[in-house]
Amino acid sequence: MGSSNDARMEKAGREVPPRKLEKQIAIASASCQVFGREGYARAPVDALAAAAGVSTRTLYNHFPGGKAELFRTVVTWTSTEVRDAQLAQIHALLDPERPPHPDDLERDLVALARAFVGIMADYPDHFALVRHIHAEADHVPPEVLEAWTDAGPGPVGRALADAMAALAAAGLIDVHGDAAMAGAHFMALASHSIVQLSHYGVLPLPKEETDRLITGGVAAFLRAYRAA
Repeated sequence: MGSSNDARMEKAGREVPPRKLEKQIAIASASCQVFGREGYARAPVDALAAAAGVSTRTLYNHFPGGKAELFRTVVTWTSTEVRDAQLAQIHALLDPERPPHPDDLERDLVALARAFVGIMADYPDHFALVRHIHAEADHVPPEVLEAWTDAGPGPVGRALADAMAALAAAGLIDVHGDAAMAGAHFMALASHSIVQLSHYGVLPLPKEETDRLITGGVAAFLRAYRAA
């Protein structure tokens, strides 16, 4: 679960001396750009150390598991930031305690899709990592894939499923017995094409095209899920 990653980070904050934690954060921050540029498999340890301005020995002192441990740390930290931003948008725009008026449902879903696309632009280093994770899934250690899912996509997917269930409870949509699937379909229809066409934000689409894809995707979602 995502909470296991949060607990790990909180534990590090309590148990690691401040100067050592500061050094680990600096190494991880510098490594994020290298991993985002080169991917996991192609990023050599000496390049990761050089980017952080430390020796490879220092890198291993802070991350005994080497590249795999460092990549997991980078992915977990950045996923946590992105997760929090995405959860904030879900709660702001689809608050279960304040369901939208039926006439405003499409507007609010479009706003959520736009917010998620905007978050991709706000965290380019993280989404560069995600792009490489998908491209190199057979080379990335399984524990790293699990840590990434637990830190980001898992909690966000559950929150979106809860939001869809709340919309169903308010009589606005019909999730056909599977709120998680409804949430997945919303993301696929409203933003997946933008993610793919922009290569995770590397080549941003014109605003008009982004808006066309979002509004068309949300309209398709509502044709399938709007309550009769």
